[in-house]
Amino acid sequence: MRQFTAVVNPTAGGSTAAASLLQVARLLREAGAGLETEYSHSLAHAQDIARKAGEQGRIVLAVGGDGITGGIGGALSGTGTVFGIVPAGRGNDFARALELPADPAALADILLHAEPRPVDTIEVESAVHRRTVVLGSVYAGVDALANRHANQTRLLRGAAAYYAGGLRAVTTWRPADYRVTVDGEEHTHRGYTVVAANSPYYGSGRQIAPGARVDDGLLHIVMIKEAPRRLFFTLMNELKTGTHIRRPEVRVLRAEELRIESTGPVPYGADGEVEATLPVTVRVRPGDLPVLYRPADTA
Repeated sequence: MRQFTAVVNPTAGGSTAAASLLQVARLLREAGAGLETEYSHSLAHAQDIARKAGEQGRIVLAVGGDGITGGIGGALSGTGTVFGIVPAGRGNDFARALELPADPAALADILLHAEPRPVDTIEVESAVHRRTVVLGSVYAGVDALANRHANQTRLLRGAAAYYAGGLRAVTTWRPADYRVTVDGEEHTHRGYTVVAANSPYYGSGRQIAPGARVDDGLLHIVMIKEAPRRLFFTLMNELKTGTHIRRPEVRVLRAEELRIESTGPVPYGADGEVEATLPVTVRVRPGDLPVLYRPADTA
């Protein structure tokens, strides 16, 4: 029977992570699985716990939101450790991409019986973050600022926090000048953002890259050009369904490696946690992490 170590972010989702684990934990133990629970006091601490558990041959569960999910998943990338997710944060975007169920019984069934499937990860390299690995997306521009505002919000949760953060960011953002090198080909870009997506979702369910897949060995590069502010608000609403990619102001490319530079200071982020300033290089690591999930076509 499987042996799990659950690494809990006690501050995720308004301190609901431990509660989210309780029902799943009971079902795992009733089925005969072993489960140890560890509470992290920082992302680095969570990663350290996860690596040690993996070295012992245990399946590592990230309990929280995209920050701890991406941080632990990135730390385990390339190690062969099997990874599972108990979604319990504000966004849960990588869990959404894997179509993980909210129902505890259905989630426990996946953790107990699903075969590990390899997913891609993203290597992030910059002067600040040397060889950091994340799971969902890297974004440079107004969305990085919006995410910072959302993380500072205490009164709102989920999509509402990200929407409020986006509104606040857009009111002060000015289009930036980027140099974007996609698999060796250089592009100039003036606009709001450049996103390298491994997952379709970011910002609590917004489909920034609706065609992205976690297992295709490619990053989807989404660039939103300079546009009137009123149009950008329209684009924000269209992110709910992914229809923004039909607009001429939006360009989508696919690549294995991306270099993002800018003429002025532009913030970038990744999986809701990594915060720094351009330049940054990102590259896909195909099939680098075995994850417990059940794709819809095999359910």
